[in-house]
Order: sequence, then structure tokens, then C-alpha cells
Amino acid sequence: MYKLKLIVRYLLKQRITHFAVLTVALCVFIVVVVMTVMSGLVGQFKQKNHDFVGDCVVGTKSLVGFPYYEELMADLERLDGIEAVSPVVKNYALLRPQYDREQYVELLGLDPVRHSRVTNFAQTLGYHADDPAKAFVPVYEPNALGCVLGIDLVLWRDARSQYTHDASPRRAAFSLTCFPLNARGAPAMAGTTIVSNQQFYYSDNSHSGIARVDGSTVYIPLEQAQSLCMAGQHKRVSAVHIKFRPGVDLRAGVEQVRGLWGQFKQKRVDAPDGRLLETVTVESWKEYRRAFIAPMEKEETLMSVMFGFVGVTAVFIVFVVFYMIVSHKTKDIGVLKSVGASSASVMGLFSGFAFVVGLLGSVAGIAGGWLFLARINRIEEWLYQRFGFQLWDRTIYAIGEIPHDVQMHTLAVIALFAIVACLIGALVPACNAARLRPVETLHGGRM
Repeated sequence: MYKLKLIVRYLLKQRITHFAVLTVALCVFIVVVVMTVMSGLVGQFKQKNHDFVGDCVVGTKSLVGFPYYEELMADLERLDGIEAVSPVVKNYALLRPQYDREQYVELLGLDPVRHSRVTNFAQTLGYHADDPAKAFVPVYEPNALGCVLGIDLVLWRDARSQYTHDASPRRAAFSLTCFPLNARGAPAMAGTTIVSNQQFYYSDNSHSGIARVDGSTVYIPLEQAQSLCMAGQHKRVSAVHIKFRPGVDLRAGVEQVRGLWGQFKQKRVDAPDGRLLETVTVESWKEYRRAFIAPMEKEETLMSVMFGFVGVTAVFIVFVVFYMIVSHKTKDIGVLKSVGASSASVMGLFSGFAFVVGLLGSVAGIAGGWLFLARINRIEEWLYQRFGFQLWDRTIYAIGEIPHDVQMHTLAVIALFAIVACLIGALVPACNAARLRPVETLHGGRM
């Protein structure tokens, strides 16, 4: 009981302990806010990439592609764990608007209905989200070839990350220029030109939420992409995207597809153009998009390391505070030891004091961080209206609302580390207090 009374007394009467609690609270507040926002951004980015490609991809990085994909899709659809599959042609093209400058874009050829069963393609469409079958049908020219443009290629994003949509796609024609390759990887066209051109009309836009995709991708029908980019006797694609049924473990599903692909490739090793199958890999969505996801994860890890140094700073501050407290309370320690308190009890007293400081600081920091995160978007909106300040320029970064959903396990881990940091910071002063002898302390001795 005397330990609790002394802890309360030190908390109430020693102003320097208020400084320790405030320091811990500030550190916890900063870590809670920054880690919540950063983790939210990384989580959103991963989810958008997952939605963009599906669960698994059987594909090649070669622009030549691979044949026999229709037979592969039939085999895949017979597996119990597969819900849907979608063939995709991926290539690069020169986009020439009718009244604007030309630019290089990534070209994706796909079946909009099939692809919407595997990915969130339908939900990204601005005008045909309810009927993706009409995604490539220009409303002003129903018999013409349509194309879907990444939203940043056709619409302007304002400072609040909002786009101004017309009631229907405006009339616009685009010329796509590609270099078609045959099955050997050589130019398929000879003579006066080695490129193929085709005109498309703007039929819709796609807002995937991935800045790199929305600013550089054009979607066209699968057959037209094959005609523009791949020539030869056998039809080819760059990838087959796969969606697993609900409840199927990602790793188990990918391994099942890898097993099927190994058998499929072995049966066609001597078939015409069968050598192209050697370049094909089976990857989960995380592996397929790792070039984009890895930098974000590294930034999150670096941020965690940086805030680890903040924790080290808190340890030193707590050490200084407790060293000063022990230095000024040597007579109290002497009295306790003279009435029978053991060294372990004295050490337990100051360790308990450190625990309470860490607990109070954690609770205050978490409460402050939670309240701040609940209002962070309103605060940013006020700052923008008043001073024109934004954490991220929405005209550059594809960020809408700042993430503010707090994860309970994250708060628990942060609080635990804060308390541990306080205990570590108080360890040396507590040991010194435990080693003091009553005779020295009662005669005014100092540590």
C-alpha cells in the first residue's frame, strides 16, 4: 500500500513527473497518428492493386505473349477453387489524340465482362459501371471501335481529388500506333512501315485509384489488341488473370494453379510456338505487383524505424527524470530501508512508478491521437480553405480522404512499447536507489 501512496504522491507533487508523462504522451500521439495514416495509405494501395489484377496471374513479361490460352482457361475453370478467369493483352502504344499532343501509353486488351468478374474493372468505369459489356461502345458512334481511357488521360483532377464528369463521354477520336510482333519476336509487318494504326473513339474512362495506371493506360477490346500487337497463326495473350472462390487460401490457390500450369506446359512443349510457354510464370497478385507495392512497404518500414528512434529519445528523457527524482528522494529511500524495506521493494517502487508514467502517457497519447484522427480530414479541409495547405497535393497524388481508421492491435502494441520504454529508462535509477544504504541517505548522502 505504501508503494501506491508514494507513487501517487510523486505524480501529484513532483512537477518533473508531469514532464515525463507529457513526453510519453507526445511520443505516443505522434506515433499513433503517423503510423495510422501511413498504414492506411499502404493498405489502400495494396487493396487497389489487388482489385486491379485479381488474385493470381498466369503471364509473361515478353511482349510476344503466349498461345493456347483458351485451352488453359478451360482447364482453369474446371478447378473447384477458381471462380473466374480473364485473358489480357498487355503492350505499349503511341496515343495520338485528334487535337492534342501524342504520348506513349500502356495498352490493355481485355473482354470487359470477363475482366469485371475477376477484377473491379466495372466499378472503375465512369459511365458503364452497371453494364460493362458496353464499355467499348461509344454512345455517339455505336458502330465504331471504342476505347476506355485512364481517367487522368481525359479528365482533370482538382485540389480535392474530384473529377468533373460530363453527362456522357464527349466525342473524341484517338489513333493508336503499335509495333506488332510475330511469334519469334520479330516485326510482323514489312515493307513501307512496321507499325499498325487503328482509330478508336472515347467510350468511357476508368478510375482505378492507382495514379500510375490512371495516367497512362488505355483499354481496348481483346481482339483489337491481338490484331494490333500480336501476329501469327496462333492467337496469343500476355496474361490470364484469375479470381479464386471465397474462402480459398491465396497461397494454396496459387500452388494449385502452378501445379496445373506445370502439367499444361509439359503437354505442349513440342507444339508449334510451345517454346513461348517457357517464359510464363504463375504469381499471386502480391508477386505480380511487387515492383509497385515494395517501395510503399519499404517506406512504411523506414517510418517504423524512424519512430523507433523517437522511442529511444523517450527512454533517455525518462532516465533523466527518474535520475533526478531518485537524487532528490534519497532520504525517503533511507527511511523506507530503515523500517525494513528491502532493495527489491525499493526497486519495485520506482519500477511501478515508471509503469504508471508509461501507462498514463500512453492513455493520454492514444486518446489525443484518436480524437485528432477522427477530425483529421476536417482539419485539413479547414487549413486548405483558410491557408491553402494540404498534406498531399490532390492534383498530383491520387489520394482522396486521409486514412483515419484506428486499429486496436496497433494501439495495444504502441502502448506496450511506450510502457517498456519507460521501464527501461527507469531501470538504472531504480537499481541505484535499491543499492543506497540507510546510513548514507539519512545523513544527507547523495548518489
